[in-house]
Amino acid sequence: MYERVLVPLDGSHVSESVLPKLADLISKFSPEIKVEVTLLQVLSPVEPRYIEGYAAPDVAYTEQQMEESRRKAIDYLSKTGEALRGGGAAVLPRVAFGKPWDEIVKAAEEVDADLIAMSTHGRSGIGRWAFGSVTDRVLRAEGRIPILLIRAQD
Repeated sequence: MYERVLVPLDGSHVSESVLPKLADLISKFSPEIKVEVTLLQVLSPVEPRYIEGYAAPDVAYTEQQMEESRRKAIDYLSKTGEALRGGGAAVLPRVAFGKPWDEIVKAAEEVDADLIAMSTHGRSGIGRWAFGSVTDRVLRAEGRIPILLIRAQD
């Protein structure tokens, strides 16, 4: 049974589409099983810059900017997790800075997750090539932990 679940969220409705499915899954567990859900948001430590239509070198955020982003992310994760709390799960917000796929795999190991639950856009072909896929990279990097993927509905 799944007692420690990691749910990566990026602030979009697409990423949040996994939450109702996860809540439904948790509700089917026996009441004796206490589920701990870690909601993770990965933020970038750098700001991309553009000058007159051209890309310029990325600039690192200041410590104050990073702390403000972290605080906003914690607020977002806490509010987003209310429905899971209502279903009896313990919800822990977590924020990391870095590449999303790396931080997701690292967080899964650190919280000793026995399930990663995440949504996917379901892109294929050129769309997947052009935009990349965090989900695909997590799937390739993580071999030990089961991953529940929910395709987001448009």
